[in-house]
Amino acid sequence: MAGWFRRLLHKPKPSSVESSLNSSCSASSSPSSSSAESSGSSPSTSLAGSVRPSPISVSDINASGSARWTKSYDVCICHSEVDLELVEELVSYLEGQPESFRCFLQLRDATPGSAVVTELCDAVQNSHCWVMLITPSFLRDPWCKYQMHQALAEAPMANGRTIPVVKDVDRKDYPRELRSLYYIYMVVKEKSFKQIRDTVVRYLQELCQSSTSGMD
Repeated sequence: MAGWFRRLLHKPKPSSVESSLNSSCSASSSPSSSSAESSGSSPSTSLAGSVRPSPISVSDINASGSARWTKSYDVCICHSEVDLELVEELVSYLEGQPESFRCFLQLRDATPGSAVVTELCDAVQNSHCWVMLITPSFLRDPWCKYQMHQALAEAPMANGRTIPVVKDVDRKDYPRELRSLYYIYMVVKEKSFKQIRDTVVRYLQELCQSSTSGMD
């Protein structure tokens, strides 16, 4: 069922995530996407091995004046309630890292009595990155699709990063809205958690570097 994802792991990786994302901004509706689908391959590729070192250090990310602190959360986790146990493991892993990532987990962090939509929109707007745990349960849940669209709508304005994490999903069911983005395919849980962590670090490094350059 997940063979089409695994085959992609053998394809050459681009030199950077950023250049590929820039070149794929319109790829989801382009002829290249259609031809890729008809040939049995996907325009998406795993993030494995694509994260490279940055001149901005972890201490710079954690510094009190870092651009990281311009938002309330580093990561907003979008998921189905069926996958809550796995998501709680991911959040525990991220929050236990040296960077002490600030994660928004709806069932834990939403304010009791607040409107669900308001809480979600606030969390999306106040997060640097959005992790989408794409599972069969996610695809069956209309609320999850709403979360996904909110994050995708926010990304161009907030210059954030949407990180799809795919688990047990068949190629034909993978959301078309995400096919222009690189994804992480979860086979070994611990390895995927590390990939998510490295991707968030990479984004925060770029954010701090951009902020520093703007002050020069």
